[in-house]
Amino acid sequence: MRRFLRTFLTGASYRLAEAASGEEAIQAAVESPPDLILLDLGLPDMDGQEVIRRLREWLQVPIIVVSVRDQDKQKILALTNGADDYLTKPFSTGELLARIQVAFRHSASRQGEASPLFSSGELQIDLATRRVRVNGDEVRLTRLEHKLLLTLAKHAGKVLTHQFLLSEVWGPKRIEGVQHLRVFMAGLRRKIELEPAQPRYLLTEQGVGYRLAVE
Repeated sequence: MRRFLRTFLTGASYRLAEAASGEEAIQAAVESPPDLILLDLGLPDMDGQEVIRRLREWLQVPIIVVSVRDQDKQKILALTNGADDYLTKPFSTGELLARIQVAFRHSASRQGEASPLFSSGELQIDLATRRVRVNGDEVRLTRLEHKLLLTLAKHAGKVLTHQFLLSEVWGPKRIEGVQHLRVFMAGLRRKIELEPAQPRYLLTEQGVGYRLAVE
């Protein structure tokens, strides 16, 4: 995997620093903080989940997990610990490159001055006025639909777990479950997507949560 990533990413003009273990990776990040981390969970000295937790104590750069572990609980745990994205092996080079570019854009927006306007394709969300437009036409949303969409927009490009969205939109003492969230997401798609069954903006991460696409 490291040889594959080295060949592909250097060919895409990225500079790489490699680490063969969790401790080596943490030490390398301390000595020379990277702009982005690609992390495998199956490491020889410790679980990759522990590496995420330790890095997130002080490091805020994007972390993309690349792992053969495709269980939903592993994905949810990684995202809860602070990972920005999760790719299950095998994956295409095009998908990996797209996820890296989205992570960099999201990181740059966090570091720069926050813009009140989010735009992706024909979708525009004014975070200040709470107005939503698709192809120039204003979309009428309920209060909870607005709150759900704005939460996704504030973390655009990042996978948000079901639990995170439920807590952010309905509160930490929520009684609503994942099925309730799916109903609201289906309603949002009917109002925003040209083809709700094949969404362009509101993407599902199966068994984990949702992502607002950045174009």
